[in-house]
Amino acid sequence: MVIRMFCIVMLLFPCYGFAQETYKTIGVFVALADNEHQGIVKVPDAIGKGDDPDKNLYWGTADGLKGFFGRSKDWKLTQTTNTNSSILRTIIYRHTRHQVVLNAFAYKGEAISKCIQAFEMAISSGTYDMVVYIGHNGLMDFTIPMPNKTRVQGKAPDCVVLCCKSEQHFRERIISAGGRPILLTSQFMYPGAFILHAIVDDWILNKPLGTIRSSAGAAYAKKTRIFQRGRVLEFLQKSKKVMIKAKEKTEPDTSYQLEINVGLLRLTQPTVFI
Repeated sequence: MVIRMFCIVMLLFPCYGFAQETYKTIGVFVALADNEHQGIVKVPDAIGKGDDPDKNLYWGTADGLKGFFGRSKDWKLTQTTNTNSSILRTIIYRHTRHQVVLNAFAYKGEAISKCIQAFEMAISSGTYDMVVYIGHNGLMDFTIPMPNKTRVQGKAPDCVVLCCKSEQHFRERIISAGGRPILLTSQFMYPGAFILHAIVDDWILNKPLGTIRSSAGAAYAKKTRIFQRGRVLEFLQKSKKVMIKAKEKTEPDTSYQLEINVGLLRLTQPTVFI
């Protein structure tokens, strides 16, 4: 009789007595690369038009948000919206193995300030569990008011900023808005969406920040062929430095500078994830 009652309960309430994975949301704000309106390293016109998301470096190319996540087995596209406002595209992905939804917004290149402000507003309002900015570091070129945490913030989100020197320009702003910085950069870098893709599973499973940053560094090293070029990628963890180095090296050599080719962008400084 007891066994029979247990079976009935399990049929009616399958989650009874078992821990279920918490539902999570991610908001990604992408400022499209724009040769005309941003202080970026100039790229070919085909991928540097800030009003053409489908071909844009940060959105439609192989390493752009839509290009990379669109090919991933881990994510399924569920919705696409095209508009003619500052937000040119909105896409929604669902994770195929976890209860996670990713909302991505492609902002017109000349609307980069609106994109950064929307990113910060998402933090202060607690709209998502993770909030991400991808694009050019517009705060190197202009100033916008410091964000503040709202009185009705839904949650304190984890925050990722993939742009050059985001540690210097975004950390204080994220904290002021009520967010928790989990991945920032201290040098010039290429903000490919493969970095975000690499850390999401670690984040979903609540792994330590050191693990998340290691995954980011490993993805960057692999994608940019640092191993093959014999360069050192150095990135900071919470309490120590971790080196990804060429196999032939037996000792970390911090005198090396990271010199890599990412498409048509050439970087010559160490990329540090913080």
